[in-house]
Amino acid sequence: MKSIFKFLFNRIVFIGAALALQLIAFIVMVLKFKNQFVYFYSASSILSIIVVIFILNSRSKPVYKIAWIIPILLFPIFGGLFYLMFGRGHLSQKAIRKMKIVDLKMAEALEANDHILTEIEAEDVTAANQSRYLSRFANCPPYKNSSTEYLPTGEAKFAKLLEELKKAKHYIFLEYFIIEEGIMWNSILDILVEKAQAGVDVRVIYDDVGCMTKLPFRYDKKLEALGIKCAIFNPFLPILSFTFNNRDHRKIVVIDGHTGFVGGINLADEYINAKERFGHWKDTALMIKGDAVWSLTVMFLSMWDYLKGIEEDYEEFKSDRYLEEKIESDGYVQPYSDNPLDYEPVSETVYLNLINKAKEYVYINTPYLIIDSEMVSAICSAAKQGIDIRIITPHKPDKWYVHAVTRAHYEVMLEAGVKIYEYTPGFMHAKTFVVDDKYAVVGTINLDYRSLYLHYECGVWLFNTKSVAHVKQDFLDTLAVSHAIKLADMQNIKWYKKLLATILRTFAPLM
Repeated sequence: MKSIFKFLFNRIVFIGAALALQLIAFIVMVLKFKNQFVYFYSASSILSIIVVIFILNSRSKPVYKIAWIIPILLFPIFGGLFYLMFGRGHLSQKAIRKMKIVDLKMAEALEANDHILTEIEAEDVTAANQSRYLSRFANCPPYKNSSTEYLPTGEAKFAKLLEELKKAKHYIFLEYFIIEEGIMWNSILDILVEKAQAGVDVRVIYDDVGCMTKLPFRYDKKLEALGIKCAIFNPFLPILSFTFNNRDHRKIVVIDGHTGFVGGINLADEYINAKERFGHWKDTALMIKGDAVWSLTVMFLSMWDYLKGIEEDYEEFKSDRYLEEKIESDGYVQPYSDNPLDYEPVSETVYLNLINKAKEYVYINTPYLIIDSEMVSAICSAAKQGIDIRIITPHKPDKWYVHAVTRAHYEVMLEAGVKIYEYTPGFMHAKTFVVDDKYAVVGTINLDYRSLYLHYECGVWLFNTKSVAHVKQDFLDTLAVSHAIKLADMQNIKWYKKLLATILRTFAPLM
């Protein structure tokens, strides 16, 4: 009875019931006006035509346009209405204007660092071009006076994070897509409470949809009662709208402005394999110390100010106020953010630049391979030129239909010479690129439509740092426990499975 009672009063049940009632009301309204069906059909068809014209002229990717146009044309009565409710997937105009003001403040806080770009250009013009793009279009400059440590597992990140949190003296910022009560989060929370009681400024941002089934409703109030400031990104409302499409998928920790963490690891027990989900969970992170943490600090503060509706003096959080040790400079470090509001595909462009400019190899870890024709063409073209392209995806997926779309891309890539592997022990959740022993990217950005175009994301572009070699070695170590996919494996798949994969692939941008 207790479990039934808990289920009935679960937030998901309330939201599901509210959405179902709205859908029933919508159907009843249509039935009520069935006598005027001809007029209703005509009006709906005209609306659908207008929506199709709008989609064709929008700045969306062609694959996204096709994914919506097909169902609209198949179901003209509801297609246009459904697109208006679900397809636009953006925050309100008021929220967008508010966020853009915050973005401008972020750009002002991050200096261009042109002298470092000049240094990079003296070493490598190709690297300078990639760095310059991030400086101009993500407003995120490159840094020296920074060190990086690659953390190849969730367990390694967890241990290092606890160690660094205990050293905090002034402030701790955490921004995560998923937080779930358990061994990992409870251990971190104990430190946060202790630090908050000691006067440290502790702040937490979590995404409402990411935590919907993980945290109790209004968990932010519990944190506030413990002395921890908290903000929820884009709270999910039980109305028929997909404005919740834009999620905060970032994973950021900033400690006293001089130590930061990024990567794919959320604060839940499967990420440290304290709880098994889909076999062994493989994930990675990066710890940064020094000047480059400033970009992570500004990313967090800009989001915090947007959510809280406040303005702060970012200069008060500069690391040089609190850094007590000298950082040995290690190559060039460029943290960057991406958002869905500016129609600039920063994350995709970074990946495409790395692929297109590679001379020897590109090694990729990704949980999903749901990419458009432009990315597929870049990967296949590089492989055809003799570049060693290797990709590791999960063997045990978290969503069967998403994995079906991932596998739907295998055949054309294998034919081009791309080497594809599946992580045999379980689920590959890492998002890393490593190229030519020079470049690496570690971040939150999946190779799927949501990460590349709809979510708030972050990553770190690395050039000639020691950690680049560590990213490569971890990839090779992971390769040793992964299964190579052969072209014959794909060609022998049953025809009906191929058909299903083709259909799912067509509508992949809507997943």
